[in-house]
Amino acid sequence: MTGQSEAKSMFLAVEGVDGSGKSGVIAHLADYLASAGLPVITTREPGGTPSGEKLRALLLSGSDDAWHPMSELLLMTAARVEHVQKIILPALRTGQIIISDRFVGSTIAYQGAGRGLSEKFIRHLHAEAVGDLWPDLTIVLDIDVTVGLSRSRRRLTTEILDEGRFESIDTTFHEKIRQSFLAQAAQAPDRHVVIDASGTPEDVRKSVIAAVSAFLPHRNQP
Repeated sequence: MTGQSEAKSMFLAVEGVDGSGKSGVIAHLADYLASAGLPVITTREPGGTPSGEKLRALLLSGSDDAWHPMSELLLMTAARVEHVQKIILPALRTGQIIISDRFVGSTIAYQGAGRGLSEKFIRHLHAEAVGDLWPDLTIVLDIDVTVGLSRSRRRLTTEILDEGRFESIDTTFHEKIRQSFLAQAAQAPDRHVVIDASGTPEDVRKSVIAAVSAFLPHRNQP
């Protein structure tokens, strides 16, 4: 992870528009790494800690106008501070691999590109709040937003989850999110890999495993 020096640890983040298949990919990737004898932890944002999960419930439920964009950003950041201090850093300090379902890339995409807040300010806030911690590798699952939204809304209905606040927003908003993830990957190609998530779950998972396997020998290098 940027700014850290642990010998065996690694910080992975999986990003993408809603419905891109992050949960399934993370579970499969964690199983793969564990089967190779590597210590791995999975977590998510917003969430990961008891206080973070409470903020998650507030941020992902209700109507789109429940929060002002700046309030939304600050609450997301507050959840991240707890997440980094109580989950991510302790895991990295003990040589573990941590896989997070979303990290600051989502904040840049959703609150930045989507809500129109300054990316420069978001990056500054991130640096001040968590010491400018970034994943060693960010996996971007790329998929057409209409397909992703259909998947996500169906899952929310099936699992009876009140977490559809962002899914209630139109496709124009979500297309901005998608383009932001792709732009972030283009800006830092050494720390990102973009995976076509439109294929079968098996094909997507194989692509992710191949990308992470190729990256493993380079972890913790300057």
